[in-house]
Amino acid sequence: MAEKVSPIDIQKHLSGVEYPASKDALVDHAKGSGAPQEVVDALEALGDGEYDAPTAVTHAVFN
Repeated sequence: MAEKVSPIDIQKHLSGVEYPASKDALVDHAKGSGAPQEVVDALEALGDGEYDAPTAVTHAVFN
């Protein structure tokens, strides 16, 4: 799933998120920014918890 999306795509649609942010907050923000389904899917696959920075989100999606 994550192979279909790039870190740049994810961060583009998370621009303006206030960290720390929960998985649900990240998904909601991405949907609100018009993110394509592959970005939403990648974020929905994250583990529950708080993400303290954009790099933490990227790391969680791609590792």
